[in-house]
Amino acid sequence: MLQPSSHSPAAPPRVLTVAGSDSGGGAGIQADLKTMLALGVHGMSVIAAVTAQNSLGVQGYWELPVEAVRAQFRSVVDDIGVQAVKTGMLASAELVETVAELIAGVWAGGAVPVVVDPVGVSKHGDALLAASAVSVLRDRLLPVATVLTPNLHEVAQLTGITVVREEEMSDAAKALQELGPDWVLVKGGHLEGEAADLLLGPDGSEYWYRAPRYDNRHTHGTGCTLASAIASNLALGLSVPDAVAASKAYVTGAIAAGFPLGTGIGPVDHGWRQR
Repeated sequence: MLQPSSHSPAAPPRVLTVAGSDSGGGAGIQADLKTMLALGVHGMSVIAAVTAQNSLGVQGYWELPVEAVRAQFRSVVDDIGVQAVKTGMLASAELVETVAELIAGVWAGGAVPVVVDPVGVSKHGDALLAASAVSVLRDRLLPVATVLTPNLHEVAQLTGITVVREEEMSDAAKALQELGPDWVLVKGGHLEGEAADLLLGPDGSEYWYRAPRYDNRHTHGTGCTLASAIASNLALGLSVPDAVAASKAYVTGAIAAGFPLGTGIGPVDHGWRQR
């Protein structure tokens, strides 16, 4: 029989996600917290927007007031503290500017790694970022990012560069890095063939990550999951290249185990390693 311990266990590393809520549970805040739990860190959240969302798409979303986002952030950071931050859906120019200001004000100089997933469009093609917010995200949030994790649609949205071949990913990453992030991970999941991602480092070093492409349409939440995994692995002490490698392996397994839910596109399986 287990006896109660007189010593409190140490808290695991703490990771904060600032993003939107996915009512279907496959992406957004829900995916972030599942990923963090699976990787052994303590997940915390600042909800920036609420979506009505299921396997068929996004039926609507509502931004939270700036004061609510600011209060959630300060509540967590001032008392609990964090070892890494991940941002996702921020919806409006005002919210993007607020989050960038909060991050810069607390961790100027990069004391805490910040992973920015520049969420613009959902898996189903639904807009999740106001057109007026794109320039604010580019000018205010990207400069405080440790790692930027755009897919190819987001690359085009942020730079105007359309990538259609793997060889073009390097120039896209360089264009993004000029906007301020230390590291840029360009995700090539929308290209044919292998799932190949390119990480560009501050010194110009390039790291390629490749994985087989699985014949599974249930991939909802892939981008949120990868960014949250990177933040979690950074909080656990891994270097950026190693954090990306470990996160790529985790999300590849989650994609392979993705399951049907509803009548549309189901989610990746965040708990695949436990099953």
